[in-house]
Formats: sequence, C-alpha cells, structure tokens
Amino acid sequence: MNELMQLSVMSLVIVGLGTMFLIGEVLVNMRGVFALLGIFFMTLFFYTHIPDVSMIIIMFIIYLVGLILIVIDGKVLNDGTLTTLGIVSMIVSVSLAAPNLAAGIYSVIGIVIGAALSLTFLKLFKKREMWGKLALRDRLTTEEGYTTLTEEYTQLIGQTGVTLTDLRPSGTVKIKDKEYSAISTGNWVHKNEKIHVIDVDGTRVQVELINESK
Repeated sequence: MNELMQLSVMSLVIVGLGTMFLIGEVLVNMRGVFALLGIFFMTLFFYTHIPDVSMIIIMFIIYLVGLILIVIDGKVLNDGTLTTLGIVSMIVSVSLAAPNLAAGIYSVIGIVIGAALSLTFLKLFKKREMWGKLALRDRLTTEEGYTTLTEEYTQLIGQTGVTLTDLRPSGTVKIKDKEYSAISTGNWVHKNEKIHVIDVDGTRVQVELINESK
C-alpha cells in the first residue's frame, strides 16, 4: 500500500514538474532551459511506466500535441474548443501511461498543478515578446476592422432599401443587396415597405418609412 502511494505521489510530482516547465517555456523566454527540463521529466514519467520505446514516443507526442492545441487556442482562436481537446489529449496520455488508477488520477492532478504553477514564471522571468506582438496585432486588427465597419455603416445614411421583416420598431432591412439590423423612428413599419436611412450610430441603423403619397 505504501509503495502504491509513493508511486502515485511520484507520478504527481514528475508530471507536475514536466507540465510546469513546458508551459513555462511557452510563457517566458528561458532559451530552451525550461523546455529541456520539461521534456526530461515527462520522458522520465513515460519511461518509468511504459516498457515499449515506441509507446513512450507515441504517448509523449499525444501529450505535446495537447499542449500545442492549448497554446494555439489561447492566442489564435480563443473559443475554447482546442483547449478542451488539448486538455483531453494531455490527460489521456498520462492516464494511459499510469500503471494503475491511483497513479493516473495523481498524474492528472499533476497536470493541473503544474499548469497553475507555470503562471508564477510570468512574475519571475521576462515574458516572451511574441505574446506582446500577437496581442498588438490582434488589437490593431480589431481596431482596423471596427473602423472599416463604421465607415461602411456611415455610408448608409441617405440610402434607400426595403424592410425584410416588420419593424416593431426593430427588425431587418435590405439595402444594396445586403441585410442590416435596423430600428424605425418610432412608428411600426410593415414588411416589404420602402425605407431610407436617416441616421447611423456605430452599427445602429435608424430608418424611416418612405411616404410615396407625398
């Protein structure tokens, strides 16, 4: 029983250290030192529990793919899908390599603790410049996109179109073969009525019914 507990605790410590250093290498600029330490600890974990060298390589690749997916999601997609797949991949790799259920659970806990501890490196070491560059690029792209969108909506002022839905007072209109969300000037406007844009506030399009009887 004591040996089983010792094995489980060792799995937690080794996986925790490996995860901490590998994620830490991604977060801060340590010139590959953390990467080597992380690879050493994870290789030690897989080598200790898996006798087949080819399986060690496979499990290690699965673990690294999980880590890469998390990084990509965090800096490119930001929708959580790849992060979920990455976490599952890392958990699967250490769970399959663990000799028993207890060691598997402790290994998964090691991933969580190691990932959390890696964040402390941001306070101790220089953050990688690429994250700042990516953040700047994302901000500039967002600003450029917002500016372009604002200009497009501003050009709608004075344009005519037709209502695709009833405006009560908000709904959908079609202007120059493109659909927009719009709001009327207070009166309800029925579907298939001609309207013209009288004002735009950001992406808020205000329209008015064209009274053809005038």
